[in-house]
Amino acid sequence: MGLHALAPAPPLDALVARLWDWDMPPAAHHLERVLPVPGAALIINLHEDETRVYTDDAERRCMRAPAAVIGGPCLRSQIIDTSEQVRVMGAVFRPGGAHALTGEDHEALVARDIGLEDIFGARAHRLREQLLDTPDPMRRLGVLEHWLLAHMRTPCLAPEVLHALERIGSRPQVARIGSLVRETGLSEYRFGRLFRRQVGMGPKRYARLLRFRAVVETVHRRGSVDWSRVAADGGYGDQPHLVHEFREFAGMTPTAFMAARGPHVNHLPLD
Repeated sequence: MGLHALAPAPPLDALVARLWDWDMPPAAHHLERVLPVPGAALIINLHEDETRVYTDDAERRCMRAPAAVIGGPCLRSQIIDTSEQVRVMGAVFRPGGAHALTGEDHEALVARDIGLEDIFGARAHRLREQLLDTPDPMRRLGVLEHWLLAHMRTPCLAPEVLHALERIGSRPQVARIGSLVRETGLSEYRFGRLFRRQVGMGPKRYARLLRFRAVVETVHRRGSVDWSRVAADGGYGDQPHLVHEFREFAGMTPTAFMAARGPHVNHLPLD
């Protein structure tokens, strides 16, 4: 039992950042808020025959999907049901990785889940059955890695997109999209369309999400935080700007985030 994770071997590592397997008793709380990350994800529930997410409002409407889904990147936090997060595994894709697996325009995966069987049919069903019949977590990860490698195609990210991802990823706090576009030689419209198709969001929002992620990683383990300093170091104009980004991506203020944080940086217990 526990959390097991591994980085896949080449050439799959160019498309998939991490494979993971979670096998733990049910959490004491019912719902969790999951923070957004830049990449798409594959989720395979081995405990129940569905996955569930909830709307982020007072009604908490439940939206059900198949047991194996692919989706994202999410542009805002999601609320999940911990009662199904008992035995689950998946993959975290690099930019372009989900497109290489599904053949879908990356924008089609944003903020929605697509059943793996809807894309691969019986092959996806057989994968989940094989995972259910494999008790050892590292062997399960090996089965998933082999299946993904067999179904992936070589990524064809445009050189302009690769250049932008490298530049934004190296220093998201000071990324200037206008200068990046000029470096590509493309018009702003063509570059934005190309980036959204291959990454799933526009370059400006991608840079904003990376800045937000950097702040979350920085403050998660701290006992106290000087938010004015964090805002300045993170590339924000002022503290209200940082508060706005927390509300946009996490659905809460920085102070509420610090009060709600748990042991895992991306998961915030709700109730």
